[in-house]
Amino acid sequence: MELEVRHLRALCAIADAGSLHKAARQLGMSQPSLTTQLRRIENSLGAELFSRERTGCRPTLLGHSVLSRARPLVAGMAVLVSEARAAADRSAGPRLRIGSTASRALAGWLRRLRERLPGTDISLQMDVSGNALLRQVAAGGLDVAFVHEVEGCPLRVPPGLDRRVLVEREPQFISLARDHPAAGRPVVELADLASDRWMIDPTVDGEWDGLRRVLSEAGLNPPVLHGDYLTASSLIAVGEAIAPCQPTSVPRDDMVVRPLRDDPLGVRLLLFSRPGAYEGAGIASSGAGADGAGDGPGGAEVYADLEAAYREAALQAGVYRQWLMRNKSPLLHAPAA
Repeated sequence: MELEVRHLRALCAIADAGSLHKAARQLGMSQPSLTTQLRRIENSLGAELFSRERTGCRPTLLGHSVLSRARPLVAGMAVLVSEARAAADRSAGPRLRIGSTASRALAGWLRRLRERLPGTDISLQMDVSGNALLRQVAAGGLDVAFVHEVEGCPLRVPPGLDRRVLVEREPQFISLARDHPAAGRPVVELADLASDRWMIDPTVDGEWDGLRRVLSEAGLNPPVLHGDYLTASSLIAVGEAIAPCQPTSVPRDDMVVRPLRDDPLGVRLLLFSRPGAYEGAGIASSGAGADGAGDGPGGAEVYADLEAAYREAALQAGVYRQWLMRNKSPLLHAPAA
């Protein structure tokens, strides 16, 4: 078997994700397919590239050597494809390619951007992995990425990207069945959830590590289920699990959203872009933006739309609005025009 770029891309994804399961999700394929592909690659090279451990996959010495040569080839191919596509698309008019992890602010942000940029082709790509989105921004496949960074689990930010901080620390709330014993309390004690089954999506960068750290610091070791959050919602509704959630989450008839005492779980909300990314959307981009970002006036406008959309989503979520009021958050007040 001859190695192809797709094989090298798979090796890089496994190394970055640290597990076959996470890498398969990022690559859009099943774990058995990726496992088979890795086995064929290793057979063709005559040795193992990753050691399989209970906690994931780690590159062997040969693996590190192969990865050191594979990464520049994969990055170079990504740049080649991106530049070729950009050249082909220049005549098609302005465009803005957005990547994002899940957020209630997205709908309002897209609405504002379409009003601000009529005639601009605005696309959206969702991913559970903020790291994967940042790699795409760096490679030119996306112009901007709105991502969250779990506290204590920093994102791997490629060099050269501009950054703006939307929210320095957003508390993570908890989703419970409406008949859960703690559902009637305005604030839930972490210790009261010790016997519950927690559900977490391990493919979301840092989320499992962040929760495990918080539970360990609280002296708790509850049973944990791994799965996506669509499945989690079904289990939460019937009382089979609880799960962390964004504070902007809107409660359902069969579920409630509550803050945790002292807000032990938190994330930082960030907007990343490539220098000059907004020029392709028909926005002038020059000078330096906030937070040391060099995206200039154009980036400030796109950021302002995101900020307004997030504030709108936050104030529509009653439990989060109450939390913001208790903590005298500046989010309660729109900035002066």
